[in-house]
Amino acid sequence: MKVIDTRLPGVVIVEPDVFPDSRGLFLESWNKIRYEQAGMAYDWIQDNISVSTKGVLRGLHFQNPNAQAKLVQAMEGEIFDVVVDIRIGSPTYGKWESALLSSENRRQLAIPGGFAHGFMTLSDRAVVGYKVDDVYVKDSAQSISWNDPDIGIDWPLKEARLSEKDAIAPRLKDMPPGALPLYTGD
Repeated sequence: MKVIDTRLPGVVIVEPDVFPDSRGLFLESWNKIRYEQAGMAYDWIQDNISVSTKGVLRGLHFQNPNAQAKLVQAMEGEIFDVVVDIRIGSPTYGKWESALLSSENRRQLAIPGGFAHGFMTLSDRAVVGYKVDDVYVKDSAQSISWNDPDIGIDWPLKEARLSEKDAIAPRLKDMPPGALPLYTGD
């Protein structure tokens, strides 16, 4: 397994070891011991799957309180996956990182709690699986605008199909006091 650091501390791209043969391939999508040795000591409690068509953008989502760490992978198709540091006081506050995740490259994106996350589907259909380390809490679930000009994410498709909630999400600078997580120096 190869771990690739990003510009955002704690956010890493994981390239699992893949073992192909004439029948197909095998890979471990999660191995507690190996991932902990690589610095990803999460206690995953739930697996989620979403299915989206081309141009669907889900995000930018986060929970505060009840922040969720995530391990995201495209099981089918291709997505442009994005993470934004929204932790008040962080040296990388408002910065973003992205990764192309696909069923072909088999990459994963590990995201600590305290970051906003979203993805745009680039293929005709994408099945995205992700582990989380805390449950969904409706009253903690929030969004920030996917096209916030202060963040400046360079999405590969300029048109996005959004949920009603995501279509009206505020800009980062317009989030109400106390809505964003605090940087704790981790």
